[in-house]
Amino acid sequence: MTNKKKKKESIVERKLVGKAALFVTILAIFTSLFHVWMNSASLMIAIKKNSIHLGLMLGLTFLMYPASKKSPKDRPSVLDWILCILGISIGMYIFFTYDSLVERSLIPNKCDYIFAVIAILLTLEAGRRTVGYILPILSICFILYAKFGYIFPGKLAHQGFSWSRILTRMYLTDAGIFGITLMVSASYVFMFILFGSFLSKTGTAKFFNDFALAFAGRLRGGPAQVAVMASGLMGTISGSSQANVATTGSFTIPLMKEVGYKPRFAGAVEAAASTGGILMPPIMGAASFMMASFLGIPYIKVMYAGIIPAIFYYFAIFTMVNFEAKKIGLKGMDKSQLPDIKKVIKNEGHLMIPIIIILILLIKGLTPLYAAFFGLIAVIITSMLRKSTRMNLKKFIEALEEGAKSAVPVATACGVVGFIVGVVSMTGLGQVVAYNIMQLSFGQLWLALTLVMIASIFLGMGLPASACYIITASIAAPALIKMGVEPLAAHFFAFYYGTLSAVVPPVALTSYTAAGIAGANPTEVAFSGFKLAFAGIMIPFMFVYSPILLMQNVVVWRLILAIVTGLLGIVSLGAAAENYFISSLRVYERILAFIAALLLVKPGIISDAIGIGLLILFVSLHYIRYKKAQETNVAL
Repeated sequence: MTNKKKKKESIVERKLVGKAALFVTILAIFTSLFHVWMNSASLMIAIKKNSIHLGLMLGLTFLMYPASKKSPKDRPSVLDWILCILGISIGMYIFFTYDSLVERSLIPNKCDYIFAVIAILLTLEAGRRTVGYILPILSICFILYAKFGYIFPGKLAHQGFSWSRILTRMYLTDAGIFGITLMVSASYVFMFILFGSFLSKTGTAKFFNDFALAFAGRLRGGPAQVAVMASGLMGTISGSSQANVATTGSFTIPLMKEVGYKPRFAGAVEAAASTGGILMPPIMGAASFMMASFLGIPYIKVMYAGIIPAIFYYFAIFTMVNFEAKKIGLKGMDKSQLPDIKKVIKNEGHLMIPIIIILILLIKGLTPLYAAFFGLIAVIITSMLRKSTRMNLKKFIEALEEGAKSAVPVATACGVVGFIVGVVSMTGLGQVVAYNIMQLSFGQLWLALTLVMIASIFLGMGLPASACYIITASIAAPALIKMGVEPLAAHFFAFYYGTLSAVVPPVALTSYTAAGIAGANPTEVAFSGFKLAFAGIMIPFMFVYSPILLMQNVVVWRLILAIVTGLLGIVSLGAAAENYFISSLRVYERILAFIAALLLVKPGIISDAIGIGLLILFVSLHYIRYKKAQETNVAL
């Protein structure tokens, strides 16, 4: 067993039994119900809402996640119960004392400092248990930078802040733990996670799988293309790559193995396809809601901006899977093996109504919170239209419980990231890094984009997508904006590469989840999944150079041209990455395809013309060689 496998196994929920399981169930149900009330009928101020959210999430964390491999897996330890109580207490403390703190002009007393220290330590420990060591260690480094900035060289140096100032900022204001990241988690993210949990209990995942199987099962590669389509559909509601794998992968991975795919590749297809769930509107990943908050724009603009990148991403995965299927000689499934698409829509199509309602509400300009709340009500009502999808009391309670539990890793990560965002705003680190990126890139946008891409992918090796986005957006996005990139494009650039962290080895959590279902080596699945996603790696460069792909300043003919050249570029890069088109490529053909793909990234009549010309040359040379080899019966 590899070290990475061991690492993955260390972040596993307890299988609670007895009274402990009952208590966690009750706490999770209360958490979900309280969040629904808090985000609909309550007039609570943001910092109080965030404090209650974090307190409840910390309480669940210490009961659900063991401290180490030696900790009991079926019950919390005595220490875990103590930490649970302390976790809830730090949230309640802010809730009940914040008004008096304001009356004191935010001048802390000794008790405030004690709770601040406890809150910081507990949040870091919760992050370690749920998302691993890297994010808490990174946050500690940032806190130490805030304290000891005077020992750093050059422009990174600053005067340093006192511990009292740091504690106050991180715990007693909305610029630290209880800042924008936790606010998004407490509101939009939690409500949409709960919405997805309710949908899953109605059988929506089964509908997506049946629909994808009926629609795409006969295509080359059969179940692999079903996995791509089903993951894309599931991504519209899940906003989580790992949840996507768990729901669609349990169906598609065995199907792929059954028709001849190796377990490694079956897991990789599902991991790469499920990663796009974070990119897929209308309910994108947590980072998309944070992006809207950072930029101060309505979420609907982020949703519109995400449409074409998501289509491009899934087209890239579809292309790579198609090349692989051709390479190993796989064909589509027989019609007799597939469900009737008309019957699928007739029996289960009503499950799409809640998603359509959410779309309509968002398009009308209503807030995501409003849309999520009425989406929840719509799920319950529409489930009653068919006996097979009807929610009984048991399913209702399970949905409440699973919704709260699913929100725990996101909430703890957002809390830990709050330290980083707080330090960046305290020290002006973002401006310093932006300046250095501009200097290192010599003012060349393509080089600056490459540096930010590398930084994002490097961060993504150990961070959840939302955490990766927040750090990159806080530190690197300002550099791109200063170089003339539109703010939405700069933040989307960071968001996209943060998303790819789910399949970037060595810490590719989505790939590990898929590997567990496929019964394959996690490391092999991770590298295969990243290879499949590689054709999509140039998509962010496309929308930086062509913001029109993010629905910015749309001119119809320019948008069509950008879409067509973008799709051609993806096919070209996919062929180069897979080393296959109609047959295996020669070295010169692969080089031609790669150069054509690069030229098609950058908009412009000249670059597009040359790129299309090289693509035509590549296809012509490859096709002529292929036909000649067939005629002469020579092995390709």
